[in-house]
Amino acid sequence: MRASAAPVLQLEGVSLSFGGVQALRHVDLALHEREILAVIGPNGAGKSSLVNVMSGLYRPTQGTVSLGGRRLRQVPTARLGRLGVARTFQNLALFKGLSVRDNIVLGRVNAMRASFVEQIIGLGRARRERIDARAQAEQMMAFLDLRAYAERQVGGLPYGLQKRVELARALVARPRLLLLDEPMAGMTVTEKSEMADFVRAARDQFDTAILLIEHDIGLVFGLSDRVVVLHHGSKIADGAPAAVRQDAAVIEAYLGVAQQEAA
Repeated sequence: MRASAAPVLQLEGVSLSFGGVQALRHVDLALHEREILAVIGPNGAGKSSLVNVMSGLYRPTQGTVSLGGRRLRQVPTARLGRLGVARTFQNLALFKGLSVRDNIVLGRVNAMRASFVEQIIGLGRARRERIDARAQAEQMMAFLDLRAYAERQVGGLPYGLQKRVELARALVARPRLLLLDEPMAGMTVTEKSEMADFVRAARDQFDTAILLIEHDIGLVFGLSDRVVVLHHGSKIADGAPAAVRQDAAVIEAYLGVAQQEAA
C-alpha cells in the first residue's frame, strides 16, 4: 500500500509525560502514503495521547514528530490544516445547530487564504473560496451518501450519520494525513461496516494516509494494512495484521483480554 518510501508522518523516540505519569515511552512510528495504520492497545495504553501528539495538541517531552520531513514542533497547531492534517475525535465535535452542509463547509476553513477584510467584504478571493468550499462539500456529501440530509440540522440526525458527517468534514480539506480517533465507537454492526468501507474508499480515492484508533479488533484487522500495538505507553508490536494477531506479547498484553470482552 506504500506509494513512496518517504513517510507522510514519522515519530522518532517520542515520549510524553504529565507530571510523574509516563503516557508514551520512546515510540518510533512511520505512516506511509495510502496506508491505513491502526493503533490498538488496552485502555490507558497511550493511544489518544499518541494522536494528540501527532495532531500538535501535545508537544512530546522527548523525540520528534515530522510531517513530510518537517518537524511539527516548529509548526503552530492552527496551521496543521494547511499542511494537510485533519482529524476526528472520540466525542463528536460538530455544530449541532447547523446543517450538514454547513458543518462540512467549515472543514475548509483552514484551507482558505483570504484575509479577514476580504472575508468581511465577501469579494475577490474570499468569494471564490466560499464557492469552492461549497462545491467541495457537495462532492463530499455525495461520496459519503449524505446529500439527502444536506439541509438537516446535525443535532437531529442519528448518531451513525453524525459520525459520517464528522468524517466528511475532515475529508473535505483533502488531507494528506487523516487521524481517526475511534470513528466507529457507539455504532451498530451495520454502521461500523459502512464506515469501514468509507474509510477504505477515502484512502483509495483521495490517496490519504490514515491512522486509526479503534477498539473493535475484528474491524481493525480487516481494515488495516498495518497494526501498531501500545502497552503502558510503549510500542510492543508493529506489523501486518496477521503477524500481530499471532504475536505472543500482544496476545498476553491485549488480544486475549479484548477477545474475552467481545465474547
